[in-house]
Amino acid sequence: MNAIATTAPSSTSALVHPSIHPDERAAREELAACYRVFAMLGWTEMIYNHITVRLPDSVTGGEKQFLINPFGLHYSEVTASNLVKIDLQGKVLDGSSYPVNPAGFTVHAAIHDGLEGAHCVMHTHTTAGVAVACLQGGLQQTNFYTAQLHDMVAYHDFEGITIHADEGPRLLKSIGERNAVILRNHGLLAWGQTLPQTFAILWTLQRACEIQMATFSMGQAIPVSEEIARRCTRDALQFSPEHGAGQDVFNALVRQVDRIDPSYRN
Repeated sequence: MNAIATTAPSSTSALVHPSIHPDERAAREELAACYRVFAMLGWTEMIYNHITVRLPDSVTGGEKQFLINPFGLHYSEVTASNLVKIDLQGKVLDGSSYPVNPAGFTVHAAIHDGLEGAHCVMHTHTTAGVAVACLQGGLQQTNFYTAQLHDMVAYHDFEGITIHADEGPRLLKSIGERNAVILRNHGLLAWGQTLPQTFAILWTLQRACEIQMATFSMGQAIPVSEEIARRCTRDALQFSPEHGAGQDVFNALVRQVDRIDPSYRN
């Protein structure tokens, strides 16, 4: 969600104190790894967009706090130590010298606060995702991936750059309980109980958009029936906590990142 911050980022990254809670350290490393995965997949938009994670109660004592990328850095530059810890108002809690993009914490905070199961929120501006978000009719039930998202996709109408807190309640109403979200004229969003689960949902949504864009460029698509789509969504196990909820896929991608550049752990 693009917006311009008024403060330039510092040349030095925020330091994670040695006394940091191990659960926060684990959350920081997992989230930093995810930013590198997005960079590896090409799911980047210069210095914009966000992946956020709500910190567990063991770290916050029950307060709602989450980690977000430092505004001004490319995803390939994000590390465990330079992630910024903020509250629901966007206040920096860890002494980071980096600014936070207001379009990041406005929408993400609304979802983290308003949806009980929203541990992680991801947002992208990929070409395929934005293209489908701009298409009259949106995502259509015509391929293997859309068939796994039957009744899982919500739509939210475009209201401009997402820096106004009053959009939050309308966004939550649009989402309901659906984990995959198409922000019309804007891009894709997913939320979930864990980071790997959220990634699995977003990856499936992204693939659905990519295949639709390719298909529609060639001609008329073959529709998938409601009955088949319901069956596919029921039979697909990649989102289910009982079957790892995407952990195995995410781990495989992190291993690739580790072979390329493990500096995200710093």
